[in-house]
Amino acid sequence: MEAAGGGGGPGCGCKGIRSCLLCEGPAQAAPPPQGEDNFTYCPATGLAKGNECSEFAGWAFPFPGVFLMEEFISENEESEIVGLMDQDDWKPSQSGRKKQDYGPKVNFKKQRLKAGSFTGLPSFSEKIVAQMKACSVLGGFLPVEQCNLDYMPERGSAIDPHFDDWWLWGERLVSLNLLSKTVLSMSCDSEDDIQLFPTFSKENGELSPSGSFTRTSACKNSGEEGIDCILSPRLVPSKEVTVAIHLPQRSLVVLYGDARYKWKHAIYRKHIEHRRICVTFRELSAEFSTGGRHEELGKELLEIALSFQGRPV
Repeated sequence: MEAAGGGGGPGCGCKGIRSCLLCEGPAQAAPPPQGEDNFTYCPATGLAKGNECSEFAGWAFPFPGVFLMEEFISENEESEIVGLMDQDDWKPSQSGRKKQDYGPKVNFKKQRLKAGSFTGLPSFSEKIVAQMKACSVLGGFLPVEQCNLDYMPERGSAIDPHFDDWWLWGERLVSLNLLSKTVLSMSCDSEDDIQLFPTFSKENGELSPSGSFTRTSACKNSGEEGIDCILSPRLVPSKEVTVAIHLPQRSLVVLYGDARYKWKHAIYRKHIEHRRICVTFRELSAEFSTGGRHEELGKELLEIALSFQGRPV
């Protein structure tokens, strides 16, 4: 039996188990679960560091596959882009979001794809895409699809933990975060363990080398404060770890590698404090790229996309 869900509220686009504040009403027993992140990603080191209030304080592990650039666009550029978006209609979407799609017509379940009414990415995105060339991880990035998502706290906007499709979309997911800060919450369903390493100190945040570790403060739980003690790496189940990636206003984030294929990403209600717009760009997978089985269709779609003459589909 399908779980009870939302839908039916004014301006609500929820289906199935999805719900938002527009459709939940007083009968909703409890809001959707919102995970508590116990690690925070550090862009300077590439590490996920245990939060001070969690049982993982003082521990860290490498978290590859994230590129974050703050102030990717200026405040004036942000205002101009949002103004242009708001000239077009926003369609109700799942979980209290609204959306504008610029991309081909896709049936992911049946793996069918065609241009449909796709006329290209919007004109204002041409400059954004050009600026991406300055990012080292975006060499050769050719977006074939753009999705604008509008989040509002009054609607209870959120997006559940998920992977983006990898039959059609390529390795790099590129998102521009507009109007307000938020947190991208990363979780993993793998049965594998994660190896944690103690950090030398809270001050320098450095990752200890492999093997044994010496850290004075690590002895505080044993009552031997001030005496060095040896710590070994710690193994924890992946399912017990959640990583927060803080996204400042006007920042650009790229997920690739493990962050794309191993870790699900989500935005929880509690992290939407003001209106937020996410602009996500996706590239084609190998199957639709040079040498792939559907190379010709991929070329056709890219030609349309990069004309930058599109309207929302």
